[in-house]
Amino acid sequence: MPGKTFYLETFGCQMNAHDSEKVVGTLMAQGYSQVETPAEAHLVLYNTCSIRDKAEQKVFNRLQNFKREAGKGKVFGVLGCVAQQEGEKIFERAPHVSLVAGSASYTRLGEMLVQLEAGNRHVTGLSLDTDETFDTPFTRRDNPHRAYITIIEGCDKSCAYCVVPFTRGPERSRTAESVMTEARRLAEQGYTEIQLLGQNVNSYRDPSPAGWDFAALLARVAEVSGIRRVRYTTSHPRDFVRSIVDAMDSNPVICDHVHLPVQSGSSKVLAAMDRLYTRDDYMRRIEWIRNAKRPYSLTTDIIVGFPGETEEDFGQTLRLLDEVQYDSLFSFKYSPRPNTAALEMGDKIPEEEKQRRLVIVQEKQRAIQIRRNAESIGVVREVLVEGRHQALGQWIGRTSDNRTLNFTHPDSGGGSLVGTYLPVRVTRAGPNSLVGESVTVV
Repeated sequence: MPGKTFYLETFGCQMNAHDSEKVVGTLMAQGYSQVETPAEAHLVLYNTCSIRDKAEQKVFNRLQNFKREAGKGKVFGVLGCVAQQEGEKIFERAPHVSLVAGSASYTRLGEMLVQLEAGNRHVTGLSLDTDETFDTPFTRRDNPHRAYITIIEGCDKSCAYCVVPFTRGPERSRTAESVMTEARRLAEQGYTEIQLLGQNVNSYRDPSPAGWDFAALLARVAEVSGIRRVRYTTSHPRDFVRSIVDAMDSNPVICDHVHLPVQSGSSKVLAAMDRLYTRDDYMRRIEWIRNAKRPYSLTTDIIVGFPGETEEDFGQTLRLLDEVQYDSLFSFKYSPRPNTAALEMGDKIPEEEKQRRLVIVQEKQRAIQIRRNAESIGVVREVLVEGRHQALGQWIGRTSDNRTLNFTHPDSGGGSLVGTYLPVRVTRAGPNSLVGESVTVV
């Protein structure tokens, strides 16, 4: 392929972001150079998300914009969840696309590139029949201080609204030895924060004779010398067991944050969603977290307008927000997805009603966050410095409990603070972030 340059745009979650790091590393190992715009690239790739319809449409809009470029030597590829969901139909919908590959096939990316370079117009990687996880030695990491480690791929749950089992396949856990080896190597390279990733990290099971569960793996990663913070996402309440909280309590390196998606406050809706837990089951886990040895921030996901959700069901979700007092949440309108059980359900909620409920959830949560964040005023928090906001003259940091804290710092002599850990006193709070000033520890 002339020039062997590529452009990659990523849509979706942290799993997709980390997958893209691996794709970039593999491409560079094959002699490709990354460029900043599609116009500069011979190979244009979109790593896609299909959790919601909007993300899917955005990808096809991108492809449509570059339809005329196909005859000018450019090669286009669709990777990730939309690729797995739509398969070879993408070739019909966007004839200028030459590569369609789901995440389960990325270990074969090198050979697929060879086929593209040979001029093959339709190259696919769509098999989900694999016991492998996408574990490659060619990862080009985007952040020099924080690193992702995928510990489990796929999902064995069958939530009625979710496409993940169809796009990422069944659960496959990496061996604990390979995870620990990667964590130690990252620490040796200077990374100080590690985030363990999986569609459902709680269901991790070491396939080797050691047989560690997620709590054991979490505790061992936190013991790696040089690592100052360990995070994980995402959790499924059914598999969130008390030993995970015990592991977090035992080592302050594990961050003060739990993301535990509830989706609905109504047991009736949870049953229709096939979430495998009730409201009471979920609240029992919240009780474990609230009664832990140290305080943890709690975040969640909420879906409004699932088929059959009544006003009373929605009211139960609002009461759940009042009861739990989440530190933040991701809220979405239910979006019908291909291959999911919810497609066949009756009692569809009108779009305008879904929008009304979404606004109510977001307004209630905004008020909760204003109160929760205000509790930090006057408190000194340690932040990992992530960047600089030049216009405001502030540094951008993140606390252990996953809050953004923008702060001022005395002149650092022109040097960068990014990647350092600093104590910062919170002076102001808003709904989405904190503001403060660095302090000197005597």
